[in-house]
Amino acid sequence: MAKNKAEHIDIGIEEKTRQKIGEGLSRLLADTYTLYLKTHNFHWNVTGPMFNTLHLMFETQYTELALAVDLIAERIRALGLPAPGTYSAFAKLTSLKEEEGVPNAEEMIRLLVKDQEAVVRTARSIFPIVDEAHDEPSADLLTQRMQVHEKTAWMLRAMLG
Repeated sequence: MAKNKAEHIDIGIEEKTRQKIGEGLSRLLADTYTLYLKTHNFHWNVTGPMFNTLHLMFETQYTELALAVDLIAERIRALGLPAPGTYSAFAKLTSLKEEEGVPNAEEMIRLLVKDQEAVVRTARSIFPIVDEAHDEPSADLLTQRMQVHEKTAWMLRAMLG
């Protein structure tokens, strides 16, 4: 089926390049959504002496992640590509591992540090193609996401002593 004129996108980034950027952003979306689910799970299931602190901290983190998935998906759409939106698609695209069972509070923190850092690496891996394409909106999004995840990883690490 041929594309109609309304579907043609001419934003100064070639279709092939937009596709590559979209693929990278789709991996970032999958990582972000998977981290959202894990953080929300830990919010529900944390126990122990740090319960109140971690319960509130995890809530703040998963709320921020819930907003972030929308921003990432909307950028994919702005590039003219479909945003993945199913568990099966996210499972194929994510670099994060789901947890079996309920870890203790300290292990939850360690796992979230590892995953926050993994999301930073995913975002950073997209930068070369975004930079080469002069895709400033995607670069801005990636920079903001890296800042959030690096800061969150630092705050979680600080709780480990």
